Amino acid sequence: MTDFFDLLRYSTLASYQWQQPRLLGLLALVPLLLVLRRTLGRRPGRVVVAFGPGAARRDVLAALRFVPDVVLALALGFGVVALARPQRTDERIEQTGRGIDLVLAVDVSGSMEIEDLKPNRLEAAKRVAATFLDSRSGDRLGLVAFAGEAYSLAPLTTDYELLRDELSSLRVGLIPNDGTAIGTALGVAINRLRESDARSRVCILLSDGENTAGSLDPLLAAQLAHAFGIRLYTIGVGQDGLVPYGQSPDGQPRYVNTRLDETTMRELARAADGQFFRASDNAALREVFGQISRLEKSDIKQLRFRNTKDFYRPYLWLAAALWLLSLGLKSTFMSNPLED
Repeated sequence: MTDFFDLLRYSTLASYQWQQPRLLGLLALVPLLLVLRRTLGRRPGRVVVAFGPGAARRDVLAALRFVPDVVLALALGFGVVALARPQRTDERIEQTGRGIDLVLAVDVSGSMEIEDLKPNRLEAAKRVAATFLDSRSGDRLGLVAFAGEAYSLAPLTTDYELLRDELSSLRVGLIPNDGTAIGTALGVAINRLRESDARSRVCILLSDGENTAGSLDPLLAAQLAHAFGIRLYTIGVGQDGLVPYGQSPDGQPRYVNTRLDETTMRELARAADGQFFRASDNAALREVFGQISRLEKSDIKQLRFRNTKDFYRPYLWLAAALWLLSLGLKSTFMSNPLED
């Protein structure tokens, strides 16, 4: 009985996928058919039989004459539901192959507030990195932030929501000790990657300056990365020379002189079998991450299994049973044979 009432619940009907959903529009015609049947049954010239003086008494027994019509309407309704083919589909996804392990090291030093990229270097990098994150599937990613020191903000993980939160939290001043400790940042990234058993281990280092802090030489760090089988991509952000950097107290644009140590960044990438990229504007930065995404592809394959189950049979059985019941009711006191 519980299963019968489950078939009639709105939540059950709403959970179906309908193979022929347009046929459900025929449900609106069921009451119209019954009204039409009643109207035609009262056409002029029909025989009226009176069994006694005065008007016929309207009591409970008279109301029962509508039961056959109600049963017939239900039979037609369930028949329409069965014709629409209610179904449920279970989808199972299996992954084969292996992803890569990748650590993104982002410079959050004061110079990342320079506005040659819009709205500034750091915000532009965060937006493009978030898009890059959305393009990965099945890979483990980690995040390192560095200025005068370097900190691991997220371990290697497939929890991309956590990574997005940590990425959005990056800001200038996050690390009190300002500067650009490229070697230290690489050291932290290597510690995350050196025990990885992924088929490919990658570090992407994004900075806009030259190494000015930290106790680990950047070139030595890149050589350590190579020794552990870690490939290094370095991204130089921003333009050289005078670039806009906020406003002066009187509201006039302020400019600062900036320079990227491109030679060292190229050497670092070369030492760890990677590549150096220069991103002087937003479009170039997007293209850089796009190139890295194409270079570092996972061999993850997804197999989808779909199992579709039909649920029209219970409604078809109900329609047939109610149809037979409506035929049986025609032989009882509930039916007026003179109207049929």
